[in-house]
Amino acid sequence: MTTVNDISKDTLHQGADSRNTASFVRETVRRGAVFILLAGLIIIFSLAQPAFININNLMSILQAVAVVAIIGAGVTVTLAIGGFDLSAGAVAASSVMASSYAMIVLGLNAYQTVPLVLAFGALVGLANAFLIVKLKVPDLLATLSMMFLLSGLQLIPTAGRSISVGLILPNGSTATGRYDPLFLTIGRSSLFGFIPFPVILLMIVGVILFVLTERTRLGRLLFAVGGNEVATRLAGANTAKIKTFAYVLSGTLAAFGGIIVAARVGRGDVSSGASLLMDSVAASLIGFAVLGLRRPNVLGTITGAVFVGILLNGLTMLNAPYYTQDFVKGFVLVGALALTYGVSRART
Repeated sequence: MTTVNDISKDTLHQGADSRNTASFVRETVRRGAVFILLAGLIIIFSLAQPAFININNLMSILQAVAVVAIIGAGVTVTLAIGGFDLSAGAVAASSVMASSYAMIVLGLNAYQTVPLVLAFGALVGLANAFLIVKLKVPDLLATLSMMFLLSGLQLIPTAGRSISVGLILPNGSTATGRYDPLFLTIGRSSLFGFIPFPVILLMIVGVILFVLTERTRLGRLLFAVGGNEVATRLAGANTAKIKTFAYVLSGTLAAFGGIIVAARVGRGDVSSGASLLMDSVAASLIGFAVLGLRRPNVLGTITGAVFVGILLNGLTMLNAPYYTQDFVKGFVLVGALALTYGVSRART
């Protein structure tokens, strides 16, 4: 015979099961928000334009986002320490010009140019760190100032001209150098005939940074500085060196991205870095939503870069007006972050 107590227990169990199911659904949506949106985009674009899912187009997307992801990974490291490197796009653009100038004007080869440009990026990162760590300039102001400085500096050696073979220098002479064919292979070669070399470089950078930030003591210290710098310093960590490392790494990766761009286009275009900062920042912020981590992470940044690349490629293939692309990109970014943080808030 069923008693009132039995009915009450059944009701409680059903209520608990319902709450557990709802909690599981919310957690799944929170952790997989970006992947759900990404899968939705792929399905929509594939149905609207079957050529979108072609392997060559997919490799083209990955090649296009490789530079953004590499630069974004550097920005992610600065976000981990509670900072923000706004000069990354300018460093990349200046590195494009520096690479071209080194070979076209100075006549250097690939073995000389690549280390020189990487050292330039590291030096800019060191200058940022000096302003932020030693002079106590707020990170946004320091890196914004560096961005303006580099944006103007890169135009001075050529009087605002793009750099290509046969460049007319400000003194009226003609540059006699050429791009080293070995240098061009960095941006134009491929593995097995269809995997672009920049994608391979992205994979290498991604794995190294993932291990560094997620599996090492240094990575834990990076996040500790971002969480509570004072407590981390009192615990014995050298926070000044950690922050310096983050900005030097960001500058080096931005310069590396600039090298890839220069090797791909084969000229030093004064407008080559116009969108690199915003796209890399967007990738880094979308990365907060990946797996619901709600913190900077390299895997999330790479996923965010691919997300932005698929979105822009799909819109282009659908002949969407260029002036709508930034709006759509921003709308999707807001949606991804709203799903992550909104669902998480509802959960609590």
